[in-house]
Amino acid sequence: GCQIAVSPDTKHFAVDWLGVEVSRATLGIIGMGSIGYKVAQRARAFSMRILYHNRRRRRKEEEEAVGAHYCERMEELLQQSDFVMLAVNLTPQSRKLIGRKELGLMKPTATLINISRGAVIDQDALVEALQNHTIRAAALDVTDPEPLPRGHPLLRLKNVIITPHTGTATAQAVQAMAAEAVANMLAALRGQPIPSEVLPE
Repeated sequence: GCQIAVSPDTKHFAVDWLGVEVSRATLGIIGMGSIGYKVAQRARAFSMRILYHNRRRRRKEEEEAVGAHYCERMEELLQQSDFVMLAVNLTPQSRKLIGRKELGLMKPTATLINISRGAVIDQDALVEALQNHTIRAAALDVTDPEPLPRGHPLLRLKNVIITPHTGTATAQAVQAMAAEAVANMLAALRGQPIPSEVLPE
């Protein structure tokens, strides 16, 4: 829509150019950590049906608070979701988590959203899925590499939106992250428990 609105070739807006309703749609969240859970809280305001897949199931009270349903198998989530959002850490296990097989399980009307890391998706498989309309669209805040080479096919597709890794790009968020980093460093130097410590599993 933005491209149409600003294009020098645009003479009029099509009356039948329609998007997809978010309200009451099914959102599948892969990675229900703190970020995935915050997404679920916001999605509930749109009366979305929320499915999630995670290494560990959340507590029943947490699921009920956002109306989320756990999918033990990621395939189940992919088959049912209108929007699939990736919010996982990049690990050897999650690298290319979404490839040709997974994209093929999604609805042809589905949109893939990646707010985690670019390497979580097999980008060649994604290009193919978007070109062949295996899925409807993709919205990517992350790519691999960043930025993509200027000739990359993802940059030429009309059914993909790419933003330059701006999920936390506000002055307030950057200040909060810096303050949290300082609090962690001071706690470590004082021999105190580290507030945001990440422990190996």
